Amino acid sequence: MSTSKPHIAILGAGPTGIEAALAAAESGFPFTLFEAASGAAGHLRKWGHVRLFTPWEMSVSSRVRGRLAAAGVDVPSSESECPSGHELADVLDCIVAQPDIAPHVRFGTRVLAIGREGLLKHEEISTPERGRRPFRLLVADASGREQIAHADVVIDATGTYGNPNRLGDGGIPAAGERSLDGEIRRDIPDFDREASDWAGRTILLAGAGHSAQTAARDLAALARQAPGTRVIWALRSAETEWGTHPGDPLTERARLAATAGELAGGASPAIEVRRGVVVEEVSRPNGKLQVVLRNGAEVEAVEVDRILSLTGYVGDAELYRQLQVHECYATCGPIKLSAALLGAAGGDCLTQTTHGVDTLTNPEPGLFILGIKSYGRNNTFLMRVGWEQVGEVFGQLAANA
Repeated sequence: MSTSKPHIAILGAGPTGIEAALAAAESGFPFTLFEAASGAAGHLRKWGHVRLFTPWEMSVSSRVRGRLAAAGVDVPSSESECPSGHELADVLDCIVAQPDIAPHVRFGTRVLAIGREGLLKHEEISTPERGRRPFRLLVADASGREQIAHADVVIDATGTYGNPNRLGDGGIPAAGERSLDGEIRRDIPDFDREASDWAGRTILLAGAGHSAQTAARDLAALARQAPGTRVIWALRSAETEWGTHPGDPLTERARLAATAGELAGGASPAIEVRRGVVVEEVSRPNGKLQVVLRNGAEVEAVEVDRILSLTGYVGDAELYRQLQVHECYATCGPIKLSAALLGAAGGDCLTQTTHGVDTLTNPEPGLFILGIKSYGRNNTFLMRVGWEQVGEVFGQLAANA
């Protein structure tokens, strides 16, 4: 048995990453928490004005509550009121300020790539030697300066929000999309604060998920205050399902889905719906953006001022392309967990449970992909699952230490 505990690199200071940092501190594991943003939960802050569907009681883990209670910090425990992204991030900021966490956090530091000391991806397959080599992490600070960090264990909790899907058919970029990347918005704007950028404009909104539904609702409200605001809502499916069900216990999710259905049915004169269309091409020939929409063999060219692409997100697999990760061919999640989720026949996020630490292991020893990134393209993840994954992984690490 080893006399020293392995050093853990935790990637991402969101709800799952911070849970892992707390677990490491409580278990006596040395760790470094890397976060690209300047504070905790950088992705939450990007849509901080939006409220979660889950109430406070479901949005803060018992481990976080316990630590903050011991520090004299009150955390709301409502079973009906839902926190905004900013409010939840504020709670997580309190955790990273704790004296046993703060010295181990490197804000403004992005992990660019992970490898294994002295080995390439195809070397030492299924041998103990691979696990004896430390991980090498290429990291960059806010100025772009790069350096190498080392770790014995890596917990990738980077999530998916920073890696949006593309506009084009088949999930690839539409023609011309990449050259206009800087002009395409891919997160939910705060339309109250940014009204001058959107009011009176013609906007292409692409996507049907909760982010797009939120944007459609807020744009309809903006249009009531700013006549001339026009939204062309591009929906890939001809028969869109809005991600809820009768008797949905998440009141805010049910309310949003109902509103989205009404808007798609013509409730707002400012929103024009195009069903069953894909974005074929994006260009700027004469000052305005021109978007070509295709529905089968039919095409329509529309001129817009802004493009809001909310077509979902997927985890960044480039981080570990030099590591031995067995991914599901369909979901891009680690294969063991993906197979377990498929075997459980999906279901709503509220029905999700963990499937044991064995489903979280990879051919690469010491690498764990946790949180929403572990679900790949499966969209039924619930934060509670990420916290439970952390408990399972640290149970295994403690048993092996």
